[in-house]
Amino acid sequence: MKTVLVTGGVRGIGASIALAFLKKGYRVCAAYSKDEESAKKISAQGVETYRADVSKESDVKALFAQVGKVDVLVNNAGISLIKQIQDVTYEEYDKVMKINVGGAFLCSREAAKGMINAQSGLIINVSSVWGEVGGSCESVYSASKAALLGFTKALAKELGWSGIRVNSISPGVIDTPMNAHFSSEELQALQDEIPMGRLGRGDDVAKAALYFEENEYVTGVDIPVNGGFSIV
Repeated sequence: MKTVLVTGGVRGIGASIALAFLKKGYRVCAAYSKDEESAKKISAQGVETYRADVSKESDVKALFAQVGKVDVLVNNAGISLIKQIQDVTYEEYDKVMKINVGGAFLCSREAAKGMINAQSGLIINVSSVWGEVGGSCESVYSASKAALLGFTKALAKELGWSGIRVNSISPGVIDTPMNAHFSSEELQALQDEIPMGRLGRGDDVAKAALYFEENEYVTGVDIPVNGGFSIV
């Protein structure tokens, strides 16, 4: 049985991805940092949960020691930051980068060790539409997600010779707790800009993750799951 590890996997997009793989018969492990309530809920459905701060090297090493060899890694853990650049502190910038980019680096590094030995594996980085086109008042978040796109392509070239595929997904506006800070009017305004006429769902993103697992000749690719939001 293949093992899937989803970081930030107990709620929102991460939970949707975790449950989609679970339904396909995989052993699914979800890492989380704080949300014990969501961890208990998804654990009751059959997902193994592990508490870890992916921005800390010691936590990531301990996580992989507990989980064991990982066949599919989904780097989904991330935080947002909505502020104008002149109001952003370096501490805030550093926190976003350490979690969104540093976490993906640390987890990918640990996962790659076992994958190289097995000469197979899949890493999926969850980026964002803002990583593709940039978001006003979200410059730091956008930069972190753009970094994941470059990381994906570089790692796909590096690890492809070892039979490891690396891809990314760039969700648009998805109806998850991360977007709960938007008012109903703001969400409606965003929805009005989406050609498909609706907000995305977690399962929309999960289907993209499953596609990458099912197609063994796709690597270095980003799938924009945004209902056409990034069309220019």
